[in-house]
Amino acid sequence: MTHVSANPSYQQLPIIDLSAADRGPQARALLRAQLHSAAHDVGFFQLIGHGVTREETERLTGAMRAFFALPETDRLALDNVNSPHFRGYTRTGDERTGGSRDWRDQLDIGAERPARAPGTGEPAYWWLQGPNQWPAALPELREAALGWIERLGAVAERLLHELLASIGAPADFYDRVFGERAHPHLKLVRYPGSAGDGAGQGVGAHKDYGFLTLLLQDQVGGLQVQREDGLFHDVPPLEGAFVVNLGELLEVATDGYLVATNHRVVSPPGATERFSVPFFYNPRLDARVEPLPFPHAGTAPGVTDDPANPLFAEYGYNELKGKLRAHPLVAERHHGDLLAPA
Repeated sequence: MTHVSANPSYQQLPIIDLSAADRGPQARALLRAQLHSAAHDVGFFQLIGHGVTREETERLTGAMRAFFALPETDRLALDNVNSPHFRGYTRTGDERTGGSRDWRDQLDIGAERPARAPGTGEPAYWWLQGPNQWPAALPELREAALGWIERLGAVAERLLHELLASIGAPADFYDRVFGERAHPHLKLVRYPGSAGDGAGQGVGAHKDYGFLTLLLQDQVGGLQVQREDGLFHDVPPLEGAFVVNLGELLEVATDGYLVATNHRVVSPPGATERFSVPFFYNPRLDARVEPLPFPHAGTAPGVTDDPANPLFAEYGYNELKGKLRAHPLVAERHHGDLLAPA
């Protein structure tokens, strides 16, 4: 059961220092207690002590800003409508969350692999595997983005081990669903300010469907998390930290003991730009996520039931469902056979 204090503070998320895992048994025990509480009660926290340097971060953010500064024709050359794998550039307003448009543009990047068109009898989610689209005028972006995926994948793996151990589960229980065929996903996102019609949805309220998300946000702000009082609260940027949230797979795996939490982004005011880089730590597309054995399982409240968002045993079906909803133009061009009749 989640306990809400009489006077909870929603001014900042819990702050978790991952480097405490290397400072001896006492520090590690405290880290795990804090991690247990944050993942069970909130589903969100700020992560420091992760080892990613300022130089590594600036290499990525510099390449990202250079990409969004390219002429529009260069960005549109990477239009994700041309990719059956949902990779590439999405124009402002072309993505949907909860059926409404998101006022942001972005570049979607994943593991660099050959296209795999599903054969007869194979799951349709294999369409999600394929090559990225890169700007010819900015070769450094490819190196920076793929390097970031590898770097944050290692941070997320370490964090997941500590998180599972913090609730008494085997730390390596899910290692076999990741490995070299894992399906990480990176977004380079720009929020260009407020929409001309006054709509404030940078990205609508949603939960992530993987294991963990590690978000690098700039100092503009706009991310909001639904807290225990049911209201959405601002997440003030914390220099050098990643905002981490748990995905629906961890909620399902623990029967609701760990929580995936609704969050959204409110568009920045006027013409203010906001940049963010979410990294999604996802398993293999064909991974079946088994229930996690842990001593608190008997107190788990059950998974949040949302008839509009069914969850599937194989991870790939969950991601494909999300992509078809979020990118209707890609879905209509390449995957009309997968769309439900209107």
